Amino acid sequence: MQVTHDAPLAPLTTFRLGGPARRLITARTDDEVVAAVREADRTGTPLLVIGGGSNLVIGDKGFDGTALHIATRGFSLDGTRLELAAGEVWSDAVARTVEAGLAGVECLAGIPGSAGATPIQNVGAYGQEVASTLTEVVAYDRRAEETVTLTGAECAFSYRHSRFKAEPDRYVVLRVRFELEDAGGMSAPIRYAETARALGVGPGDRVPVAAARETVLALRAGKGMVLDPDDHDTWSAGSFFTNPILDDTAYAAFLDRVRDRLGPDAAPPAYPAGEGRTKTSAAWLIDKAGFTKGYGAGPARISTKHTLALTNRGEATTEDLLALAREVVEGVRDAFGVTLVNEPVAVGVSL
Repeated sequence: MQVTHDAPLAPLTTFRLGGPARRLITARTDDEVVAAVREADRTGTPLLVIGGGSNLVIGDKGFDGTALHIATRGFSLDGTRLELAAGEVWSDAVARTVEAGLAGVECLAGIPGSAGATPIQNVGAYGQEVASTLTEVVAYDRRAEETVTLTGAECAFSYRHSRFKAEPDRYVVLRVRFELEDAGGMSAPIRYAETARALGVGPGDRVPVAAARETVLALRAGKGMVLDPDDHDTWSAGSFFTNPILDDTAYAAFLDRVRDRLGPDAAPPAYPAGEGRTKTSAAWLIDKAGFTKGYGAGPARISTKHTLALTNRGEATTEDLLALAREVVEGVRDAFGVTLVNEPVAVGVSL
């Protein structure tokens, strides 16, 4: 494994923000990952695990401990069974499954980051989420000090949440396994209205799996959600806030605030989220609270393509980013009584 000291972490994140780590270990095998974790635990050294860095906000002071960059590689496809090493680039893996004519993750194309991060957030987009196809996660259990295999059910998936997120210091993901679908080169049923419209089909229809992937990539690119080093709208963590889920009482109060602010006919986006719960749109809230595309005068601004992305325009610091995030949170709370929750993991800082 490769070990460096006082190592910059900003280049390992899609925000390109954050100070250095006291020590950086780059692990290229599962055994190296486990050895690094065990060493940190044995010595009581703080440990920060980094995959693709697409869901991290690291403080300007950096990390006073060991940062472990998981750079393992491994792509194995046996029929419809897919196994990925945690360090595999997720978007590349999706492209390879589409080339094989398999369905199940094609609408997760273009999402930055590593395969090992996908079960932590229960990554989802455009009507698909990894919980639908993931069968097993192989992880190192720091509490039991052994490698374990968890079934999809044991991962306790919910909206942008999982067992791994609930116990962030317990598991280090090593491998993820999926069961995809051979639908004769066709996609899974299209569930997301925007995707269906772009494809010219109805919800529930299937299309060639490559067409689904290409359409999602185009939609994402139009929102600045496909990494491009020359486009500062992509210097972000994608969606910075999760979509709020409100119980019936909170939702009724929210509707009252919406109508008071926007008029009696205003109707915010609303999606069923389980009995007595409704999900609404963080992007809609941000926009209607006055934070439109491109908002901001400093080096950290809202994306010019999508209100849900906060971006580094090239010279920002993490504090610049957090100042903007706090302004958005406070503005949405004042306007609608809803408190937005950040999706990226904050290291050494908080909103």
